[in-house]
Amino acid sequence: MMSIQNVYRMVLAGIAVTVALAGATGCSTKNYVRTQTEPLVEHTDQLEQKTAENNRQIRDVNDRAQSGITRAQGAADSANQNSLKANQQADDAQLSADNAVHRADSLDSVIKGLDNYKPVSNVSVTFGFNKAELTKDDRDQLDTFATQIGARRSYILKVTGGTDSTGSAQYNYELSQRRADAVVQYLASKYGIAAHRFYLIGIGKDKEVAPNTTAEGRKQNRRVEVELLTNMGDAAQPASSQSASR
Repeated sequence: MMSIQNVYRMVLAGIAVTVALAGATGCSTKNYVRTQTEPLVEHTDQLEQKTAENNRQIRDVNDRAQSGITRAQGAADSANQNSLKANQQADDAQLSADNAVHRADSLDSVIKGLDNYKPVSNVSVTFGFNKAELTKDDRDQLDTFATQIGARRSYILKVTGGTDSTGSAQYNYELSQRRADAVVQYLASKYGIAAHRFYLIGIGKDKEVAPNTTAEGRKQNRRVEVELLTNMGDAAQPASSQSASR
């Protein structure tokens, strides 16, 4: 029969073996879990990096697409504005041409309606290229013309500005009007002619008096014509004409 001491020793040995086996099993389990989970963690990290890279590329493509759309829209808007501007300029030019015709028609109507005014004399002064300022020669011509007005009481002055064919129609309408204004201002200020005596119009390059194919012809078209008309008996006198040539 075993002694109590031997039984005690055997129990202790069993406990020691159990503990050893338990320790060995725990280590094996941890090693197994680690060997199984580490590749999964690594694979998950790779997937997250790949997803982040894909998202970054998608954002880059979207940003470039939005930038391209913005530039294309800007170009389209600019082209549309240029088209609208060109159409507006064309409309303005047409309106100016129509207004010039209406002004001419109105002037003819006024003159015809003022007891059949008849021409007495006229003068034509010319201007330098793109100029609307009177020269000394122009003023001398206008001074000579003004002496024929004298003490007339029933008269009007028809003032018509013109240009050569260089430049746009709109610009030439404005230039011809400035030239007519310069003549009116000179006569009105120096000779005290009332504003209601003047009927002026700028016809631009619409009515040439000489061919625009030569320098001399273009110079003649850069003119302002002033015509003295009256409805008095002295209208039967022959009309005289003066022109500045330079």
